[in-house]
Amino acid sequence: MTGEQTQEHPREQVINRLVDGLVSKFLRLTIAKKLLLGFSSLLALLILISAYALTNLNRLNSINDSILLTDLPVILASDEMVDLIFSQELYSRRYAVFGTDEVMELFQERGAEFRIQLERIRAVPEERDFPVEQIAGMHEQYVQVLLEATASTTSASSTEFAASYDEQIKTQQEELIVVIRDMAAEARRDQDEKTNTTASIGSLAFKAAAVLCGAGLVLSLAAAGLITRNISGAINKLRAATEMIARGEFDIKPDISNADELGDLADAFVSMAERLKHLEETNLDTSPLTRLPGGTTIEALMKKRIEAEAELAFCLMDIDNFKAYNDHYGYARGNELIQATADIVSQAVAEHGGEEDFIGHIGGDDFVVITMPEAYEAICQAVVDNFDETVPGFYNSSDKKRGYIVGENRQGDEVQFPLATISIAVVTNKDNKSLNHIQFAEVAAEMKEHAKAKTGSVFMVERRKSRGGSRKDRKPKVKSV
Repeated sequence: MTGEQTQEHPREQVINRLVDGLVSKFLRLTIAKKLLLGFSSLLALLILISAYALTNLNRLNSINDSILLTDLPVILASDEMVDLIFSQELYSRRYAVFGTDEVMELFQERGAEFRIQLERIRAVPEERDFPVEQIAGMHEQYVQVLLEATASTTSASSTEFAASYDEQIKTQQEELIVVIRDMAAEARRDQDEKTNTTASIGSLAFKAAAVLCGAGLVLSLAAAGLITRNISGAINKLRAATEMIARGEFDIKPDISNADELGDLADAFVSMAERLKHLEETNLDTSPLTRLPGGTTIEALMKKRIEAEAELAFCLMDIDNFKAYNDHYGYARGNELIQATADIVSQAVAEHGGEEDFIGHIGGDDFVVITMPEAYEAICQAVVDNFDETVPGFYNSSDKKRGYIVGENRQGDEVQFPLATISIAVVTNKDNKSLNHIQFAEVAAEMKEHAKAKTGSVFMVERRKSRGGSRKDRKPKVKSV
């Protein structure tokens, strides 16, 4: 038993590999080729059935031709010749009695008709061993006996005719008829055999056609089922994945192994889902006011660039005295100032930054720019200059002329708030690649407080030489206008 299993195991492996190979090739076919494959199998089966039916029909036609052109003419001619033999005997006897030329002519006509029937047998298309020449010779002898009997007999002595020739005529007549009827019997037997053969061929052809049609039906159903299941299965998986994406589940990856158009569609579907996920994350993290990415996107980008050990400058920007402006002029005017600041920052990055630079809006009046260490100074200076040039236009003429607005502090005391300025804290890792995104944010927040303590719009820069260094490691740089 173990040896038998050992012998079957390699064969099963070969069969499995063959099946896997066929399935793999089938999955790599395009949809059009899969459909063509299904129709091709049906077409091949139709051609097989048609060829088989035509072959058997041709055999039946050949057999029927043989019956109609050979066997049946021989049978009919044989029956006719037997009748002519008796007819010639009758006319010879009449001639012996009456002796008229009309009777002799009828006698001769029956002999000619006998020879015509022999020629019909000779003319059949099949080469058969019919005793035509033997019959012709025997018939000539038979006719000669009849003529001799007629010539030796007068009208007054018909009894002598019967006495002297009757036995001889009867003997030759019986011998000739036996040969003719044997030939007819052979033709009838051949006709019966051919008829049985046609019936057998018809029955076999019907059974074979039924089997082929049944096999064709099974094959067509199997091919249609396989192709339909392959295509509809992939479509159903894509539909289910679409429904999941509609519910916000973007991590779905349809399990579609097709290498056809549906496989390409599945790959594109996965890419689309990833893109939608990114867009949704970005949209959820995007400020509805400025349409700039928020804190989540900023944090992800910082992690990515730090992991890539890229040099960067992290610029944290904050509008000074914005709360006082917002309280004094209202939220609508405050939103306009924030939008204007976003435009100022975007313009500065577009003019002085690079393609990889990033602009974010943390929320409220805080903005972030991530750029290269060699570009931050020009960007920050442009932001400071454009902000100080633009912001006065957001104040009433009286407030702008005074240079401040009157408001209340958190304690409820009346306080004079200067016109809004912008403070920028810049942290770079040019001298130290060990800073993580949290340290960038912490240092920038600390630097921003120092910048806000200065008068006017400023940007302050700090470079750290070592991770977790002391204040002495910090080198502030201040630009003011």
